[in-house]
Amino acid sequence: MDQQIQTHVPQRLDRLPWSRWHWLIVTGLGITWVLDGLEVTLAGAVGGVLKQSLHMSDAQVGASATFYLIGAVIGAIGFGYVTDLLGRKKLFTVTLLVYLIATACSALSWNFWSFAVFRFITGTGIGGEYAAINSAIDELIPARVRGHVNLTINATYWLGAALGAVATIFLLNVNTFSSNIGWRFAFLLGAALGVVIIFIRHLIPESPRWLITHGREAEAEKILSQIENEVRKTQPLPEPDGEMLTLTVRHRTPWKEIWQAMVHTHGTRSLLGLSLMIAQAFFYNAIFFTYALLLVEFYQVAPERVGFYLLPFSLGNLLGPILMGRLFDTVGRKPMIIATYAISGLLLATTGWFFQQGLLTGVTQTACWTVIFFVASCAASSAYLTVSEIFPLEIRALAISVFYAAGTLAGGVGAPVLFGILIGTGSRTHVFYGYLVGAALMLMAAATERKLGVKAERQSLESISAPLASSNLQK
Repeated sequence: MDQQIQTHVPQRLDRLPWSRWHWLIVTGLGITWVLDGLEVTLAGAVGGVLKQSLHMSDAQVGASATFYLIGAVIGAIGFGYVTDLLGRKKLFTVTLLVYLIATACSALSWNFWSFAVFRFITGTGIGGEYAAINSAIDELIPARVRGHVNLTINATYWLGAALGAVATIFLLNVNTFSSNIGWRFAFLLGAALGVVIIFIRHLIPESPRWLITHGREAEAEKILSQIENEVRKTQPLPEPDGEMLTLTVRHRTPWKEIWQAMVHTHGTRSLLGLSLMIAQAFFYNAIFFTYALLLVEFYQVAPERVGFYLLPFSLGNLLGPILMGRLFDTVGRKPMIIATYAISGLLLATTGWFFQQGLLTGVTQTACWTVIFFVASCAASSAYLTVSEIFPLEIRALAISVFYAAGTLAGGVGAPVLFGILIGTGSRTHVFYGYLVGAALMLMAAATERKLGVKAERQSLESISAPLASSNLQK
């Protein structure tokens, strides 16, 4: 007979008051997005230097970015499944090690193929981080603040982008370093951050929720007791609310059951996740990956000064979720997701028209983008929040990875190619049409959220989507 467990673990985690321990979680796990933002910014900024240092063509510079994205997709799917199988802690340690070793090796590249291979491996580590980290964050952070914390951590991608912009201004300055050395230090910067943070990650425990479903009740109890004792040093603990959760222990979830859960049982939620992720990925990557190209082509901004234009753009992206994130826990997920997606789409269409009419300068174009992405950053982060909390615990990491991969393929690959072609025509009207496509996708996602959105604010993960183990028992 299957082993059954009755537990209060979810309720005990959700009732914890905010403490120093939660700040440790935010710091140790939130570095993922800082690293990703840093990586993308550095890779985009060093393209011109790589052409000289490694004798790469324009096509090879573009291909190296594609290798990174392909690696991220493969890493997300592969590590996502293993995260659900082996646990959150093991994988967020492994994926960080993969990242820091590969990005350090990128700094030692000697030709196009060595650089492409190292960028591919770096991508697998970052892709795997998304699944492992989002799962751990949702399962360790109290329900009442999960939305704000998740959005804020996702927004730290733009802190990494800002760091990358500042770093490239200094490291790519030929008066500071030779063209063959500066870009190598740029990649070593990411590896150095990874080394620092891996020590903090050792202090972060395995998810007690994951341990319980795998029958490791004693380990879950030990970890949770240690957390409670740490929090109790500074403030009293309220009693946990709600009935005990009854689970059937399982050590793996068959692929057939994963398919059943994602396509049939939660099919409408999968459609919602795809809509939100693809729309925000296209919207973001259409702008961000061709940001420098548009400034140089239409506003004659010097390539070495693009970093100065990137800083306010990054700041707007960072501040949006920090300042508005709390509304996702108070006003609610559905109204805020609908509003941020719809407003972002309308603002992009309006700004695109100003651009098409020649009413903007490089500075005012950047100002418009900063305002747009103050809102759009909340929308993008809420997509990751949505897919991480609307699926059962046993397939949470895999679900995150599937939708991340779908968004990366549609937006990370398709959008930059499309906008590169449109900008290459030299026609403002053609670029405007591209912006209208991005705006339409965001408005369609807002409509999908209105129809299929889930009321998840201040709700336990188990009430949003019961674990497969508990569903099987109830049957």
